[in-house]
Amino acid sequence: MSNDPGSQDPAVSVLDDIARQFVEARRAGRSLADFPGAIPPDLVTAYRVQDLAIARWDDAVVGWKVGYIAAERRDGSGDERLLGPVFSRNLWNATGSIVDIPVFSGAGGFAAVEAEYVLQLEADAPADKLDWTPEAAAALPARLFTGVEVASSPLATINVLGPRVVVSDFGNNNGLVLGTEIVDWMRLDEARLLARTEIDGNVVGTGGANNLPGGLRAAYAFALSRSAKRGRPLKKGELIATGNATGIHDIAVGQQAVIRFEGYGEISCRAVAA
Repeated sequence: MSNDPGSQDPAVSVLDDIARQFVEARRAGRSLADFPGAIPPDLVTAYRVQDLAIARWDDAVVGWKVGYIAAERRDGSGDERLLGPVFSRNLWNATGSIVDIPVFSGAGGFAAVEAEYVLQLEADAPADKLDWTPEAAAALPARLFTGVEVASSPLATINVLGPRVVVSDFGNNNGLVLGTEIVDWMRLDEARLLARTEIDGNVVGTGGANNLPGGLRAAYAFALSRSAKRGRPLKKGELIATGNATGIHDIAVGQQAVIRFEGYGEISCRAVAA
């Protein structure tokens, strides 16, 4: 499939119109009242929308967020998870001070923060390997960091409408904050990687790496598999936010979130209007 938004294929034109409307809403910081068109019939088609939107977005992809799909919301692809791009300009390093994170909630969109454990590849994935098991993924070297995903979309009902809609709009992602490295993570018991999320001083979620079905390696394997099948095999340096470790926590413009990773510091964020 061509990523050229000017393609004359009518089917591509319909999908590209969805991508265009999401991209324009994001650029303008405005909300969308409804999904802009017919919801894609399956995840594969939704990824075509996402690819067209990426082609329209003037920034480099530096990584991917992974989201879990509940069993009753899966389709014929069999995917248990989904992917969305993280762009260079919306990747921030936690410095110990408060990081401003842009969200769409003030404009009638959706906004949340998610505690994350973030992998960074130390080698290219083989381009011809399409299927990965957690065991195979574990053999591809990667570093692990703490992080916070900024889950935000111009469409307030994005999560209610389901995975095909989430995939269509950049995986409901609007950024990633990268924190402390967790060294020698492969030797650690994931049950000891614990996190807590607070918003305006109130604890809204607790958990850790054990909250991820199958653990970190399962999320890693999915990101490698789906990326390769999309023709986007992962490269050295790319990031993978493995999934929400304490839940998905709504946040409004002006609110402050503090995510505490036991033994690995904390990340403070303040929601600002996108």
